[in-house]
Amino acid sequence: MARPGAKTWIAVAAAALAVVTLVATLPAHLAESTTVAKDQAQSLDIVDSAVLSVTARDSYTASAPNAETYISGGTNRDWAALVLFYGEWPVTDENVTVIMRWMRQENYVKSWWNRNNPLNNGWGSGGGGGTGSYASLRDAALNAAEALHTLPGYAGIRESFAASAPTATTEAAIWASPWASGHYNNGAHWHYSDVEIIAAPASAW
Repeated sequence: MARPGAKTWIAVAAAALAVVTLVATLPAHLAESTTVAKDQAQSLDIVDSAVLSVTARDSYTASAPNAETYISGGTNRDWAALVLFYGEWPVTDENVTVIMRWMRQENYVKSWWNRNNPLNNGWGSGGGGGTGSYASLRDAALNAAEALHTLPGYAGIRESFAASAPTATTEAAIWASPWASGHYNNGAHWHYSDVEIIAAPASAW
């Protein structure tokens, strides 16, 4: 009859043999995981004085374009965007494209700042039929936005700008409006090629 101590030793040996046998019969990837887990078992020493370190990072806030952004840009595209900005309409590719095409219908592209009146606007320029001038291109943009917001005949234009409508929709509203007495021949005189981006002299702004 085996002593109690011998029984205990036999039981421990049998359990160890069972574990070895189990690992040997596991699929290769599971057996490997078991071995790795066993090898990686470590003790963790807790340091009472451990302090969580937080690294302060500089915050970054992207600033939205404003009037000075467009004025410093100085191009016909910037002026178109400035009209939209002053009119509180979305400065989108559709809206900017329409105004740049519109400017081309009113002035030569290479001298789009002529009389500081890119759209030949009679509102506040002191000239009938859009022949007046403004003190600066900034004033011209302000007056263009004001005219479009004020006169009832331009409702379709401002609604199209507000919706950032397709270019064809906004352009049709321009042709139908009283902006040009000839209504651009109902669009027959309108041009659709890309408008060259050209900077105005700094003095014009």
